[in-house]
Amino acid sequence: MSQALHPMLNIAVKAARAAGAIINRASLDLDVLKVGSKGPNDFVSEVDQAAEQAIIETLLEAYPGHGILAEESGRQHGAKHSDFVWIIDPLDGTTNFLHGFPVYAVSIALAHRGQVQQAVVYDPTRNDLFYASRGRGAFLNDKRLRVSKRTRIAEALIGTGFPFRKGDNFKRYVKMFEEVMQSCAGLRRPGAAALDLCYVAAGWYDAFFETGLNPWDVAAGSLIITEAGGLIGNFTGEADYLYQREVVAGTPKVYGQLVQILTPYTRVIQEPEAETPPAPAAPAPTATARPGPVRIRKADADGAA
Repeated sequence: MSQALHPMLNIAVKAARAAGAIINRASLDLDVLKVGSKGPNDFVSEVDQAAEQAIIETLLEAYPGHGILAEESGRQHGAKHSDFVWIIDPLDGTTNFLHGFPVYAVSIALAHRGQVQQAVVYDPTRNDLFYASRGRGAFLNDKRLRVSKRTRIAEALIGTGFPFRKGDNFKRYVKMFEEVMQSCAGLRRPGAAALDLCYVAAGWYDAFFETGLNPWDVAAGSLIITEAGGLIGNFTGEADYLYQREVVAGTPKVYGQLVQILTPYTRVIQEPEAETPPAPAAPAPTATARPGPVRIRKADADGAA
């Protein structure tokens, strides 16, 4: 790497590579893997757990006073009340991994008082390292990243993720999907949100949107996108997306056009989500955006599924 990395980013890279080595070894012998289920279509393998353990050990060895928020172990490791919190997804794209479909990644972010400062997303099958430090740009290996120059959604390639858990609102998603699909040049769904966000930063996609995501899916990718000149927010375009389970990102112009399409589908105002309108007088779920400012509910990550 040409530039000197921030010391905390250096440790995150070391942790991501250690996890990647575990994942690559396991990918050679998928048949012997022990796989459990957190719920329908929500799998966890011993590789997720081993990779997470390697990451946490590497981070806490260097920074024992830092907090940890990790997909498999939640907040049980690290300091409970630190201003520094590492947000970790040891294997984003577990379902892809278990099928031998080579689209998955390690995602590690460091937040200071809720603001992401360092980010690493490592794709172990391609040995691709996406990384960023706040204010210092985003990189893929040694190459500086910039979002694409496209300005029209009609010409945009857009990434997404399908809902897959019981309780996800499939009807609402299909309506949203239909609307976006008819507005853009193409939709893609590889199945690992951390990488999808990096693809926006690299200019391979022009935008991305998904519902049902957790903080560890988007924390690292969000900084990589903004450092590459892109925008990221919730479906109403507000900056508080990390705990809202909905995210939209893109080149500045395409982002704005996508937010216009997605605003009516936001969950930020309309919680708990329901298949039918919450009250007889309320408009149908696909009605135009509700007027007035959005009040963001600051959910606690511990409660995130």
